[in-house]
Amino acid sequence: MATLRERLDPQILAQINAKQSAYPDLVIPESTLGVKREDRTIPGLENAPSVRVRIYQSDERTDDPTPAFLFFHWGGFTGGSYEDYAGFLERIVKETGAVVASVDYRLAPEHPFPAAPNDCYAALQWLASPENELNINLERIAVGGISAGGCLAAAIALIARDKGGPKLCFQFLLIPNTDDRIATPSTQEITDPLVFNRQGNQEAWEAYLGDSKDDVSPYAAPARATDLSGLPPAYVYVEQLDPLRDEGIRYAHRLMQAGVDTELHVSPGTYHGSFVFCPETDIGKRVVSEHLSTLKRVLNPK
Repeated sequence: MATLRERLDPQILAQINAKQSAYPDLVIPESTLGVKREDRTIPGLENAPSVRVRIYQSDERTDDPTPAFLFFHWGGFTGGSYEDYAGFLERIVKETGAVVASVDYRLAPEHPFPAAPNDCYAALQWLASPENELNINLERIAVGGISAGGCLAAAIALIARDKGGPKLCFQFLLIPNTDDRIATPSTQEITDPLVFNRQGNQEAWEAYLGDSKDDVSPYAAPARATDLSGLPPAYVYVEQLDPLRDEGIRYAHRLMQAGVDTELHVSPGTYHGSFVFCPETDIGKRVVSEHLSTLKRVLNPK
């Protein structure tokens, strides 16, 4: 089989060579789209600490109830920041008119499962509460995230279903971790240290699960759920040269088999997170456009 570099999209490989890294630092740009940013501290679940969220909303909001998108960042459960993806989240606001809330959930290994999903579920409860004064349309709340954040989004959809709410209209799962067992063909295939690989995936799960690794909850690893029925419609996006590829595809297939309306996209020649770090490539532009058009259709249907 060809090497990972030989299989990458040529434009993506050229960018990696130019920047000498598949994962250059993310730059947090100033807003240029007429979108306001506001940090708030909200109540956590009972006996849990408060949670920070960053709110993005349009300068041109009307008095009508507004759809909402609750977002969870990536970072292998151990890193990343609720400040990440500011430019992408602002584009969601601009394209959909939604309020976007990015959650500063607690990180492993200092705070292993269930700290992160508890924080994320607390944020969902707050977003669906009139006490936040955001005037949210309760019929149009979606959750989503990237990588570890995609895992958390899938977990929150399960938790909200099992606890009877808050109601979700959509789950937006980008390159999601779903399975701690690390047993799919793609986890064996992608070992190149240039990109997120089998070893990095294993280390992330070990940090996240902590002492619960011998009895893994589906709220930690959604692939462990035996029943996926009754969940909100889903969009699942995976990248070809990603150790998480196959578990994302399998999760999408299981959602479909459970009767959940599900859209699945696989991008060829891409590595884990390349749509974030290579957005100016042809494939990056197409992928981001698809993401935005999907959320616009879901959050602001005409």
